[in-house]
Amino acid sequence: MTSITRSRLAVFAALAVLMAATRLNHFGLVPDASWAVFALGGFYLAGSVRWAFPTLMVLAVAVDYVVITGSGASFWSHYCMSPGYWMLLPAHFALWAAGTGLRRFGQDKPLRVLAGLAPALLLGVATCHLFAQGGFYWLSDAVANPTFAGWAKNYADWFMPYLGTTALYVGMAVLVHGLVAALRRAGAARASGLAG
Repeated sequence: MTSITRSRLAVFAALAVLMAATRLNHFGLVPDASWAVFALGGFYLAGSVRWAFPTLMVLAVAVDYVVITGSGASFWSHYCMSPGYWMLLPAHFALWAAGTGLRRFGQDKPLRVLAGLAPALLLGVATCHLFAQGGFYWLSDAVANPTFAGWAKNYADWFMPYLGTTALYVGMAVLVHGLVAALRRAGAARASGLAG
C-alpha cells in the first residue's frame, strides 16, 4: 500500500467518524458536520470520488436510519423520508464539487487555496442548501401550501446556520492541516540535520 493510499484512507476514516459522531444528534449540542465532511472529502479525496462519495452517502443514510428507528419511528414513514430526501445526493455532491474545485484551483499552493476557500465554501453551501432545503420544502408533505415566498424565507432562515456550522468545521480542518504540515516540515528538517 502506497503512502498516498494510506493517507487517503486515514482522511476518509477521520471524515467518516466525524460525520457519524455528529450526525447521530443532528440538532444537538455538537452540530452535524456532514456538510463540511463532503466539502473536505472533495478537497482531500478528489481522486477517490468513485468510492469515497458513495460510501459517505451510504454512511449518512445508515446513520439516519439508526437515529430514526432508534427513536421508535418507522424509517420510511418519518417526516424526513420524503421524495425530497433523495435531493441530498446532488446537495452533498455540490459540496464535494466545491472541495474538488478548490483543490484544482489551488494546485497545491496554500495561499491560493486559502484565498479561494471562502468563495468555494459559500458557493458549495448555497448550492447544497438549494437542493437539500428546496427538496424538503417542495417535495415533502411537511409544508401544506408551499409558495415561492415561503420557500425563500425558509431558505434564508436556515442558510446562515448551515454556512456557519460548515465553516466552523472547515476552519478546524484548516488548522489541523496547518499543524500537520508544520510537524512534517519540522520532522524533515530534523532528519536532514541528522543526516548532515
